[in-house]
Amino acid sequence: MSINVVLALMIIVSFLGALALHELSHALMASWLGDPTPRNEGRQSLSLRSHLDPVGLLLCVILAFRPLLLGPVGLGWGKPVKVDPWKLRVGSNTGNLLVALTGILSSLLIGALIALVLRFLPLNLFANVFLIRIIQLLVVFASVNFSLAIFNILPFYPLDMYQIVYALLPPAKAVQFAKSATYGPFIILTLFFLLPFIAQFSGLADFPLFRIPFYILLGSLSLIELITGIPNFSTTLYFL
Repeated sequence: MSINVVLALMIIVSFLGALALHELSHALMASWLGDPTPRNEGRQSLSLRSHLDPVGLLLCVILAFRPLLLGPVGLGWGKPVKVDPWKLRVGSNTGNLLVALTGILSSLLIGALIALVLRFLPLNLFANVFLIRIIQLLVVFASVNFSLAIFNILPFYPLDMYQIVYALLPPAKAVQFAKSATYGPFIILTLFFLLPFIAQFSGLADFPLFRIPFYILLGSLSLIELITGIPNFSTTLYFL
């Protein structure tokens, strides 16, 4: 099984850009709702230094350099944006819910906008050897944004859905749920790296639970093709 180094590097670069935009959206929403904490901590910025989490970046690098047959994908997480819920003018639970949702929605919106750009590109651009790589990078960037949105639907800390579930639960249940935060990164690494790695040597590689990264990639490419209206467009260019 071969590894596409060019594709892996595109995925990592796209992830860094998508992550900065994703985390910035959290900070901007918190500030808009009245909490200056993210701005004071330097999170209202596109600086990668402000947003990178070493373990989240490591997951992205590992998944980006997966063999082509397994589907290299851009997934990971950044440092959670700290919010003071008592400064959110819409209330703590509603405010936390809106701040968390903004990350998912912003990644979906950016992916959709890039896919729309791809839809209206002149066909003659695809014949140019240099420009086709630029187009491939756009496909990868759109896919990474969609993948981040789908990935963040998982209810594990530090992903966005963890905060959404926490905000929606009754106080007593929320306190119990919060105890899972300690194990969140370990659960994610197990699902996305350890289990698939073990499955390769146990003959269970096709079991759905061990192929979550592949299904996220498949979902992201399907969204691009839905928006562009061109069957196999994103898949062909993604693996170019």
